[in-house]
Amino acid sequence: MGLAIAHALVARGDRVALLDRNADGVERVASELRSKGGHVVAVPADVADRGSVDAAVARTRDAFGPIEIVVTAAGIAPHRFLSEITLDHWRQVIDVNLTGTFNCIQSSFADMVAGKWGRIVTVASFAGQAGAPKMADYSAAKGGVIALTRALAKELAASGITVNSISPGTIDTPMFRSEPTEGEVVDAERVAAMVPARRLGSAEEIAATCAFLTSEEAGYVNGQIVGVNGGLF
Repeated sequence: MGLAIAHALVARGDRVALLDRNADGVERVASELRSKGGHVVAVPADVADRGSVDAAVARTRDAFGPIEIVVTAAGIAPHRFLSEITLDHWRQVIDVNLTGTFNCIQSSFADMVAGKWGRIVTVASFAGQAGAPKMADYSAAKGGVIALTRALAKELAASGITVNSISPGTIDTPMFRSEPTEGEVVDAERVAAMVPARRLGSAEEIAATCAFLTSEEAGYVNGQIVGVNGGLF
């Protein structure tokens, strides 16, 4: 989803910094986008590490100037029964999904306040709204992302900043297709049959929603949790 969002924002003409723990992978994506005329920098970063985020934000400012848009799309979604979730597992999921979102926003929002314009889009999940079995830690983290989004929307609105969240349903991504647990394989057709639209969503549909929420035209859309889920929730 983050990759599709990057393509959409670059196609619109935005200057984009790509943050990812995979330094080689994010540089390959940046090079591809630059070959198409995009203004893109690759910035290796771990969103769960505040020092890493602060350094990445500083590099972004050096490359492009003040930050106007932040999209927090990093996430991990392990599948474990409650009895299998250790405290270390819990902390990792919260650190990446929730604290990582907080780190990226807090490290960069001052630029938006100074410029009196900003767009923040968090990526939550319908699991954070409805809950999901074998994903208690992930559901809790994404529920926290939704609450954080709503709180910041009210806090930052007077500064010309909107804060909204995209809440994806069953989106056909590598993370969705990965094996949730050892010996268990995702049956995409079976999952799609449970969605009212009778299909999985695409990363490009998430990206199109993000492109709108980060646009000038979305200036009066604030504090919203936009479900892109085919009617699932």
